[in-house]
Amino acid sequence: MSTPECPKQFIDVLGIGKTMIQMTVERFAPLCPMENFWVVTGASYVDIVREQLPDIPAGNILAEPCARNTAPCIAYACWKIRLQDPSANIVVSPSDAFVQDAEEFRRVIGEALKFTESGKRIVTVGITPTRPETGYGYIQCAHDGGEILSVMSFCEKPSLDVAKQYLADGNYLWNAGIFVWNVATIVESMRSYVPDLAEKMDRMAESFGTEGESDAVNTVFPTCEKISIDYAVMEKADYIFTVPGDFGWSDVGTWGSLRTLLPQDENGNAVVGENVHLYGCSGCIVHAPHASSVVLEGLHDSIVVERDGRLLVCRLSEEQHIKDFEK
Repeated sequence: MSTPECPKQFIDVLGIGKTMIQMTVERFAPLCPMENFWVVTGASYVDIVREQLPDIPAGNILAEPCARNTAPCIAYACWKIRLQDPSANIVVSPSDAFVQDAEEFRRVIGEALKFTESGKRIVTVGITPTRPETGYGYIQCAHDGGEILSVMSFCEKPSLDVAKQYLADGNYLWNAGIFVWNVATIVESMRSYVPDLAEKMDRMAESFGTEGESDAVNTVFPTCEKISIDYAVMEKADYIFTVPGDFGWSDVGTWGSLRTLLPQDENGNAVVGENVHLYGCSGCIVHAPHASSVVLEGLHDSIVVERDGRLLVCRLSEEQHIKDFEK
């Protein structure tokens, strides 16, 4: 369903009339005014961002001329924000995740913002794991006591046995890729740990607010190293903290995870679409909001997806091979 032309963040995945990026903005809206929202996106997506988020100032939608991973993307936004407010407190969030309890989410973010407002501190939001998940990275935290804990290490996506051990140990959290920091802290951190990137941001910043900004970004940004914020700063700095969150977070990265977020009938079927009729089916997820009619009989533990004339029927147990099927 997610394609290069229209990736997941711009899709109404849950069938509720809101895309993932619209839900993200709605989730954060009570925390800050709309003029304080910034979106960094690929140049080809600027128009769709403006269409889906018309209340965000056009100047706050930053176009990456090419993908260079998360550190240059985040740096670009932070250097822009720093010009407007040198003491800004910033939350960085993916635009394609789902949160069930938005109120608790905002409470956790609020605690992190208070913690980073002063002092040299960076907070990453950790998700209290509910299962031995192999599709997420993990954060190992110290048993400090209190709500905000020191981070001991970041861990790559584990094997199932390792994930089970993490769950048993009790001091590992899922890494949601949500970061909170003061702009002065992140700029200083990048100057220390990725000085080449910081120097390029300084060069770009000389043109910010001028007619030459677009040319400068298009010239300098593609020369930035492809590096994630995790490798650039988070794994190097010794002032990284985490705040555990238990608010029903999911990156909705699989059809199985989406099925758990949707209402299910008495047979465990989850359906998005008005014209879907199931007979003798169980444990299925059906996503066909634009189909004129879908009738299924005798399917069990399966995925059925229709989008733009493309149809997928696949066992849930085989969904990790969907990308292979499409080749």
